[in-house]
Parts: sequence; C-alpha cells; structure tokens
Amino acid sequence: MYLEVHVPTVIAVRGIAEERIAPELGAVSLTVSASGAERDSTFARTSLAHEQLLAEVRELESSGALDSWSAGQVRVSSHRPWNNEGRQLPVVHQASADVEVVFTDLERLAEWVGAVSLGESIGVGGIDWRLTDATRRRTQEAAQRGAVADAVAKAAVYASALGLGAPTPAELADTGLLTAHPVPQGGGERLYAMRVSADSTGSGGPSLVPAPLVIEAAVEARFTADPA
Repeated sequence: MYLEVHVPTVIAVRGIAEERIAPELGAVSLTVSASGAERDSTFARTSLAHEQLLAEVRELESSGALDSWSAGQVRVSSHRPWNNEGRQLPVVHQASADVEVVFTDLERLAEWVGAVSLGESIGVGGIDWRLTDATRRRTQEAAQRGAVADAVAKAAVYASALGLGAPTPAELADTGLLTAHPVPQGGGERLYAMRVSADSTGSGGPSLVPAPLVIEAAVEARFTADPA
C-alpha cells in the first residue's frame, strides 16, 4: 500500500505599488558670490550681499513662510587664470557662501525666487521638492501596503490559472532578499520633471508648478497553493 504525498505548489511573485503626492516643502539652494582682483573688496562685497540675503530670509521666517534655513560662512579662494594664448593672468579672488531656504508656503517660494534671482551676486542652484517626515512615513506605508496587495492579487491569478485553491503566504520580504541575484528596484522618493511657466499675473516672476512626488515600494513573496 502506497501513501500518496502531495507537495503544495510554490508561487513566487513580486508586488509593486506607488503613491503620488504633492510636495509640501520646497528647499531652495543659493550661492552668494563675487570675484575681483582685490581680496578684501571681493570679500566685503560678498559679505554685504550675504547679510542682505539673510535679512530677507529672516523676514520670511518671521512671516511663517519657512520650515527652516541654513547658511554657510563666506569663504575666499584665489587662482590665476590662463588666457587663450597660454599666458597666466593676474590673480583673481573668488568669494562665496551657500544658503538653503526651505519653504512651507510654495506660492511665496515662487515669488521670492523670481525676485532674488535678479540679484547680481546671487545664483539659484535649484529647488528640491520634499515632504514632511510624517507625510513621508504615512505615504511610504501606504505604498508598502499596496505592494503587498499587488503580490497577493498576482498569486491568486496564478493559482487560479493552475486550477489551485487560494494561495497561502509563506514568505515576504523587500525586493532582493528572497532572490539569489537581487533585482534592482525603484524605491524611495522620486520627482517627475518640474514644469515652469510664465507668470500669468504679470508680476514678472516665474510660476513654479512642481509635479507630484512618487513614493514607490516593492516586495517579493512566496505562496503555497493546493489543488482546488
């Protein structure tokens, strides 16, 4: 007499999900800089522009438009450039300082960037669109739950196609932990291209329209299923 031993079918899937959400913060990176033949005057001009910029930033902070800001010290470097004929020119001194301003009021951000970018000594490096920590965690959790739901749904489809019963979860992990060769995955926070249009109000400043931030999550899962 032989006892038939049934081995459940193993179904392995990858679940993927994403959540799109409008950014809550805009971090503007700026550099105050100047160059010249005289070290002291170059440093003085840069320091003055730096203080004027920080005075504006403090006003923004007082108005409640900012989440935070930071400013580096003015630093000076010197170099002797070369001309097209291969001759070394007199020393040029370069002074600069970095500033980051993180806005919660994105409308004020657009107005301020448009105005401050007109300054002769100020360069806008870019805008980093962000979420608050609480929103980031909440949105990441939603994406993770969505990825698990996607894995469960895929496993159910495969089990049904094979004529099996409802699959039972056996293993679940972040992408790469269940495979011998980890598969690169998209993850974390991703920003689609920012759209910039002319200001329809006629104020002369740019109208910054950030695209949604995308929070992605992916999981690997193994299920077992018996014949229906």
